[in-house]
Amino acid sequence: MNRRDELLDQVTDHVLEHGLIGLTLRPLAAAIGTSDRMLIYHFGSRDGLVSAVVACAGDRSVVAVDALPAARSVRAAVNALWAAYGTAPLNGCMDLYVQAAATGLFGSEPYLSEARASNARWAAALGDYLVRSGAPRRRAGRIVTLVDSALYGFHLDLATDRPDELARGVDDLAVAAQRLAD
Repeated sequence: MNRRDELLDQVTDHVLEHGLIGLTLRPLAAAIGTSDRMLIYHFGSRDGLVSAVVACAGDRSVVAVDALPAARSVRAAVNALWAAYGTAPLNGCMDLYVQAAATGLFGSEPYLSEARASNARWAAALGDYLVRSGAPRRRAGRIVTLVDSALYGFHLDLATDRPDELARGVDDLAVAAQRLAD
């Protein structure tokens, strides 16, 4: 692994633990044992670094979804995916994505292109997971759109502290996804 990749892993770990909002280079560099100049050398700018971190977190999310075992049905897959969202690494990666979206990073470059590419990799991974779990390939795109958008919303709704309602809502979503698959 080259030095840039090592730094990217360290920075991504730091951001997943401490968040993206309020991130500045000097304290970040000190926290991971390097200098802000070294970060600029490898990433060009704070924007370049944050864009790389968002991409790295997206890649970690894809690896996590790829590692999920096939479920016995699409309904079970959606519920298993929701459970995975509550644990590392997906929980932290979702939080990072929400923070990046909330701060408006995805509307302009260099974030826009990377967000689109990351979203395409994520959708492909979700589609493959759902197909492994019984969804027909021809309907996987529709199911991914429904499931991804809804689970993203449910993830945001966790702040309301209604886990039983959320679990019922996720299962209702899972039933709808199963119907699309059937």
